[in-house]
Amino acid sequence: MMLHVVFAGVLFALDAELIEKARQVPWYFAIYYLLFIVTLVQYFITSASPPGYVHDVTRAVNDAAALHNSTSVASKQPASSKNGSAVITIDRSEVEGNLLGPSATPWAKLVMNLYPYGASTRTWTCTYCQSLQPPRTKHCHDCDKCVLEFDHHCVWLGTCIGQGNHCQFWWYICEETALSFWTGILYIQFLKSSISKAWWVYAIVILFLAMLSFFFIFLFLLLLFHSYLILTNQTTYELVRRRRIPYLRGVPERVFPFSKGACRNLYYTCCDRSNICRVERIPTHLEIDDMARPYTCSDVKNCRCCC
Repeated sequence: MMLHVVFAGVLFALDAELIEKARQVPWYFAIYYLLFIVTLVQYFITSASPPGYVHDVTRAVNDAAALHNSTSVASKQPASSKNGSAVITIDRSEVEGNLLGPSATPWAKLVMNLYPYGASTRTWTCTYCQSLQPPRTKHCHDCDKCVLEFDHHCVWLGTCIGQGNHCQFWWYICEETALSFWTGILYIQFLKSSISKAWWVYAIVILFLAMLSFFFIFLFLLLLFHSYLILTNQTTYELVRRRRIPYLRGVPERVFPFSKGACRNLYYTCCDRSNICRVERIPTHLEIDDMARPYTCSDVKNCRCCC
């Protein structure tokens, strides 16, 4: 963000006619200033957004169960699930007789049901903070917390990117990419102007334009990469460490076990704010085999990849 402030500040400092152009075409520069401010605001929103810490979800599930018990109202609603995902609302009658015993917390019962039958407790217990980890969770050593759908720890934002802020992170990258592109256009227009300038002015502008071009290429590729992750319901950690993650071993490379279709993946990531603490179970072998089967004409007609 400081680089963008420097790039824009140098441009306005060297181009005396830029302010005059802003007066002649106010709407053009008004949109540019608006994009600049929105990008700054989005930076702080993303850095302040929680990625979805396991201990917060654990507390929410256990508090909800305690409130349920205090009101002495037996829950008859089954676990809310759709396309392999489960939310905080759980059916206590279905998990009461599990192997953890009657003294287990509601969160422990919920987590155990997300793993295949017979899975060891070592598979879903964090060795660092001893938290019960649902699938797709990883302990972040920088934050010293377990993060739901851990993607990566962003050093530029100072926070983890996970289930709770992946959408905000995508929007921030998109706005940064657009701002870099627009600023680069202003630099090119400055170099193409017919007014003669000192050689050192051209040298500074060309140097800054080269740096800005590098940042734009990096941001654009990062935007494409995270767009692909969202549309396929993957994370950077799962993509990079696919062969080392136990629940992804044996899954074909081109199969995305947690994908619900591009449209639903996009909806759950960016639009479904009611299930911000959604946890997903590991698909069965039959479900993975169904995902791995080749596409047919009927699948294309029914938009299998999208829905």
